[in-house]
Parts: sequence; structure tokens; C-alpha cells
Amino acid sequence: MAKKESSFINMALTLFIVALVASTALGYVYELTKEPIRLAKEKKVKDAIKSVLPQFDSLGTKYLVLPSDEKDSLIFYPAYSASGQLIGTAIQTYSNKGFSGYIGIMVGITPDGKVSNYSVLEHKETPGLGTKMKDWFKNPEKPKSSVLGRNPSNDNLTVSKDGGDIDAITAATISSRAFLDAINRAYNTLQDKEGGKNE
Repeated sequence: MAKKESSFINMALTLFIVALVASTALGYVYELTKEPIRLAKEKKVKDAIKSVLPQFDSLGTKYLVLPSDEKDSLIFYPAYSASGQLIGTAIQTYSNKGFSGYIGIMVGITPDGKVSNYSVLEHKETPGLGTKMKDWFKNPEKPKSSVLGRNPSNDNLTVSKDGGDIDAITAATISSRAFLDAINRAYNTLQDKEGGKNE
């Protein structure tokens, strides 16, 4: 039996079949994993909200606010007691000024304007340096680096190197500036939305 000669049409047909099989497989994997990924992200956000606010009974309707001079909105999650009193607001905030770009944070702000807690949701900072932000800014052994209990209208939540009240992560000043930028963005946007009543 004679060997079939390669031709452009045969190669194109083979390439088309390989591409079709690969794209079908990718589509199947995407559909298979889409829902578990969505549920995992939702759980991460819910856990972050619980960790950054004092104990609450119910969450109000989340809403988005676009900070002035920004392209991306912040997401606000107001939390209430059983009697309907506002316990605090969890704010999904961000900064694009990290050493490696984007940093996503959930921060809790109480009705009197104080930072109750925070949770780092996303970043690509340098391991062993910028990654320390997860605990650095709430370490009870380093009160000068902690943002907990601070009100950005009374405290200068910038790094001490820039004249602020907060000690930066050692050897990670850029990451520290970005983290504090995200906290201040959340507070200032909340202030703007509520007409400055958290002062």
C-alpha cells in the first residue's frame, strides 16, 4: 500500500481536529470547575467579612461605590445586630500600588470610624517580605505597626517613613504603603458615601 503524501489540506484538517478536541476538553473542564470556584470565592468573602467585624446577626444588602478618581468600585457589606443597629461595615477594597501590583483587602470599619480588623484576600507580593502584611498590621506585640482600633480621621495611617503613624513592614515599604492605601481608600469612600458622619 502506497504511503499517503502530506498535503496542506491534510495538515490543516489534522490541526483543526486537534484544536476542536482540545477546545471541547477545555470547555468541559471549565464548566465542571466553574461552580466550585465560584462557591469557594463566595466562602472566602463570607469568612473574611466574619473575621473583620465584631459579632453581628445579619448582613444588609451589599452595594458598590466607585471611589473618586478610580476605575474599580469597592464592595460594601453592612452588618447589623438583631435589633437592627449597625455593627460595622466590611469593605472589599484594593490598591494597585503594591510591589507586584494589585492587593485586595477586606477591612471592617465600625460606626465610630475605627478599623476593627482586616483580612488580605489577594496579592502577589514578595514571600517573606510583603506577604507579612497578613499579620503585621494587627500584631499586638507591635502597637506602632497596628491599624486596629485606629480612626483614619484622627490617626495618620501612612508609613512613619512618610511622616505617618504606622511602622512599615521591614524591607517592604512599598507593600506597606499599598496596604495602607487600600485601608484609607475604604475609609474615605465610606466617609464620602455617608457624608462624613464617621468622624
